[in-house]
Amino acid sequence: MSPASPPAESFLRSGKVRDLYAVGADRLLLVASDRLSAFDVVLPTEIPDKGRVLTGLSRFWFERTADIVPNQLLGTGPDFDQFPKELQPFREQLAGRSMIVKKTKPLPVECVVRGYLAGSGWKDYTRSGAVCDIPLPAGLRESERLPEPLFTPSTKAEQGAHDENIGLDEAAALIGAQLAQRVQDVAIELYRYGSAVAEPAGIILADTKFEFGVDRSTGELLLIDEVLTPDSSRFWDAATYEPGRAQASFDKQFVRDWLETQAWGKSAPGPELPAAIVEGTRARYVEAFERITRASFGRYLAEDTIIPADAVVG
Repeated sequence: MSPASPPAESFLRSGKVRDLYAVGADRLLLVASDRLSAFDVVLPTEIPDKGRVLTGLSRFWFERTADIVPNQLLGTGPDFDQFPKELQPFREQLAGRSMIVKKTKPLPVECVVRGYLAGSGWKDYTRSGAVCDIPLPAGLRESERLPEPLFTPSTKAEQGAHDENIGLDEAAALIGAQLAQRVQDVAIELYRYGSAVAEPAGIILADTKFEFGVDRSTGELLLIDEVLTPDSSRFWDAATYEPGRAQASFDKQFVRDWLETQAWGKSAPGPELPAAIVEGTRARYVEAFERITRASFGRYLAEDTIIPADAVVG
């Protein structure tokens, strides 16, 4: 576990970034650590406060997207009386990086939506003229906006393994045709909403990944895990955006670009990150938080609450 997540009897397991604790029979405590994964490998160097950026942004988006699709969020850091008793002494450690959530049955697919031609999508297009077997017009440039957002699901690989792109038919074989269509429609609507919110902040939402689960008692589709964060999304600076090249970003692409210069086989263990990469990554994550929420990250750290600068507090 990360130092951000104290040991406790209620501890269940660790993912690439999050640590899970049991809260009764039907709830979980999600603690976002400062771990960073790239190319599906958890790197040995942590990014200070990264888990708080992810949690704060997810809380921001969960609140604003609930009318599109319900989500699993039940409570946050200020609700420490809901936390397992053995974790309550760790308030300071857990503040800003914790969420109480409804336990769900997670769907075994990663729900990626692409609005621009970048990353593996660009590589796929240069090879085949398509992205994940979806044909695209000829002559598109790197980072160019796509005619319409594309839903390109992938498998959920075990930690250390690589996700694999699949088509909608393959997703339907895993979760059922009706649910696969519903997930596609919701994911694209969430992407469009996120893009519209990010645009006035000078951020282009190039692509993002959503995760969904099913309510164990009602069968209702729920948005889970994290939403529109620098870990799950590609955020570009609109002020310097120019198709035909890679873009300046507020996400972990900064780390990926450095890793691509290293003699590393993209398997565990990953290389230690130098101080300049750690500091640059933290700065990019914090800037994404502050631009999108219009709130001070310093105030979020101090008060565990997101208050936009233009909010009227009475």
